[in-house]
Amino acid sequence: QVQLVESGGGLVQVGGSLKLSCAASGIIFRNVNMGWYRQAPGKQRELVASITSRSSTTYADSVEGRFTISRDNAKNTLYLQMNSLKPEDSAVYYCHTAPTLPYIHWGQGTQVTVSS
Repeated sequence: QVQLVESGGGLVQVGGSLKLSCAASGIIFRNVNMGWYRQAPGKQRELVASITSRSSTTYADSVEGRFTISRDNAKNTLYLQMNSLKPEDSAVYYCHTAPTLPYIHWGQGTQVTVSS
């Protein structure tokens, strides 16, 4: 069974930084394209960054230049370094495959709150 466990969220001031982690199990992590998604209250979940199995990355325009996605295949872990945080970055952040696979359940996510 695939498990995705996100961690590293918290409360941070505008302009601050956080690094999120996602521990994956039950999949051959190194072969899978992965992504970080977020969902703010009243909004749809959106993809903010993705990384291929070969570590090619893409970003949503809203986070380009501020967020960095990376992966450690030896540790089956996905990361998201978030810098220059803004209030509009506040959301629950999730990791998942990119594109998402319907048979993999979403994790609990990790809350990021940016205070102004």
